[in-house]
Amino acid sequence: MKIAQVAPLYEAVPPMLYGGTERVVAHLTDALVDLGHEVTLFSSAEARTRARLVPVRDQAIRLDPSPLKSDLAAHMSMLAEVRRRADQFDILHFHTDMLHFPFFEDRAERTLTTLHGRLDLKDLAGVYERWSQYPLVSISNNQRHPLPWANWAATVQHGMDADLYRFSPRPSGYLAFLGRIAAEKRPDRAIEIATRLGMPLKIAAKVDPADAVYFETKILPLLDNPLVEFVGEIGDAAKSDFLGQADAFLFPIDWPEPFGLVMIEAMACGTPVVAYRCGAAPEVIEDGVTGYLVDDLDGAVAAVRKAVQLDRAAIRARFDQRFSSTAMAHRYLDIYRGLLAHAPYAASELPPLPGIADIMPLPTAAVA
Repeated sequence: MKIAQVAPLYEAVPPMLYGGTERVVAHLTDALVDLGHEVTLFSSAEARTRARLVPVRDQAIRLDPSPLKSDLAAHMSMLAEVRRRADQFDILHFHTDMLHFPFFEDRAERTLTTLHGRLDLKDLAGVYERWSQYPLVSISNNQRHPLPWANWAATVQHGMDADLYRFSPRPSGYLAFLGRIAAEKRPDRAIEIATRLGMPLKIAAKVDPADAVYFETKILPLLDNPLVEFVGEIGDAAKSDFLGQADAFLFPIDWPEPFGLVMIEAMACGTPVVAYRCGAAPEVIEDGVTGYLVDDLDGAVAAVRKAVQLDRAAIRARFDQRFSSTAMAHRYLDIYRGLLAHAPYAASELPPLPGIADIMPLPTAAVA
């Protein structure tokens, strides 16, 4: 099968430091290649991939030091390049939210769009009503709640390269928090849980400019706690040690998390997860097997005491069964095949793409 994977341009594929969507795209792309498919990745130039790479920007946006840049312009240029090459592929798999909708209406049935973010934003419903012909994939069933009527093709939970994370049978006596310093991620809860237990807590997290005030006013004062160590932002190379050496991973979120990739990263290392019962957490964590789901601070403290007794090898085994990149790729292949069953032409047999003026006709004066 000839498959295009279209990644967001905010982070490298995979990200050099923090990043979720681009990391999933990287693992899915490589897994599809390993399964024998012809995969082309549209991404920034520093991507590391086993697929054919079409670089559409010299560098991912977030770590680009240029002070003046347009994320919209970068993505529009990428979509133009995908459009130009679209005849080369059986399936165009987009991970760019709804940006491509106006430009691929003539072959929406040969596209798949995975939605990676929250869907309870004010203006989204109108978009998915207007362009209802596009097949969509949710990353959890909970993610669908704001748009239950949308054109859902399936739910596909995230997967990761099983070889990337080392299993750690024996932890080193601390709790871990990994992700982003933000009010909805509740690092303050993680600090309070650790304080009540008298256990060290290591925080590896990035601070976005949008969250700088929250970090400086709410979190920075709590870092004086002698139990708390702020590690800062880390990449994949450091995660096995950081997560694997932890007695438990804390996921004390306070928002409808669409998936929560870091939970399965911890599980890949054999580390149990203590998560607040929000968003997709109940779909990811098997209570009493890979961790515990809690509703309040007292429950979280009690859950950590139980979680450290869980079988770490069994946690890793559940990751392999449910959340490997190979398992994710097989689920997507089933969807691709279902779409192609209703669009039987091979990529080489597709009718030519119309010109951009056929899709969005220019005013008569401009044409003349």
